[in-house]
Amino acid sequence: MKNHIKHSAPTGKVYLVGAGPGDPGLITLRGKYLLERAEVVVYDYLANKKLLNYVPDDATLIYAGKKGGGLHAFTQEGINQLLVEQASAGKRVVRLKGGDPFIFGRGAEEIEELVQAGIEFEVVPGVTSATAAATYAGIPITHRDYTASVAFVTGHEAPGKKESNIAWDKLATGAGTIVIYMGIKNLPVITRKLMDNGRAPDTPVAVVRWASTPIQHSVVGTLETITDVVQKAGIRPPALVIVGEVVKLRKSIDWFETRPLFGKRMVITRTRAQASELVAHLEEYGAECLEYSTIHIEPLDDYQQLDQALERIKSYDWILFTSLNAITYFFKRL
Repeated sequence: MKNHIKHSAPTGKVYLVGAGPGDPGLITLRGKYLLERAEVVVYDYLANKKLLNYVPDDATLIYAGKKGGGLHAFTQEGINQLLVEQASAGKRVVRLKGGDPFIFGRGAEEIEELVQAGIEFEVVPGVTSATAAATYAGIPITHRDYTASVAFVTGHEAPGKKESNIAWDKLATGAGTIVIYMGIKNLPVITRKLMDNGRAPDTPVAVVRWASTPIQHSVVGTLETITDVVQKAGIRPPALVIVGEVVKLRKSIDWFETRPLFGKRMVITRTRAQASELVAHLEEYGAECLEYSTIHIEPLDDYQQLDQALERIKSYDWILFTSLNAITYFFKRL
């Protein structure tokens, strides 16, 4: 008698991973581990593309970025369906999202779709843009001498809402520090609502664009002046708005944009194997490094000339090496 066992197709798993705010070094160890083992990576516009270097060469990369003005590679519904399809095919899927998936990242909507489809999932938190933007701008969002409360608010609620979920009357005076995501386009309205609901017009405000990256740009004003400051500086999304007395501390704490090579863009032409250490040093000083390898090192086809020279090595007074690569191959052959 034969046993007839019905084998169902293997179901994959989706890992919702926070990519952090921009600096690829801020991804968690868990996030890096999952990228290194991913079969499919669905990544956002705000996820630093350098993180994709951790992904296996045979993995499938799918760009699902969404930008302002309706420039979307996928609709949110399309992304949800894509995750279900890839996991249903048995794939190990990393959904790489900028910042933290559960802070204005629509991560819950994607998870709800997976739950409905019976797909296994895991959520990996990321460094959210609010704390990173403040920290990299030299602004502590809490300080015992200034404020003991902070509120994270979206400046762009879901289209079609009949009523706002933001209680502006309570927010304006209820939180010492207010950090506003996606608020640049609505900045004049936001500042006016805060002032109309009791926040002082001279309250310090900072706006930070592309936080934690070499092209970070920060400006400071007040609730009354920040809209004009932003317009004159040409600040566009992605940027965060920080409202509160703690902004005053930027003058003394600013550490990121004051580094000696900040704002400098450098092209590194060394081989990839040798460029990493140099890039790390330059980035430590604030430079933006673009790796563009122009050379490739390979062993010689014929070592006869080198071998003849090595046989007479004791007869030389000097040996001159033209590069680190020459030294490496010399001692390998010695």
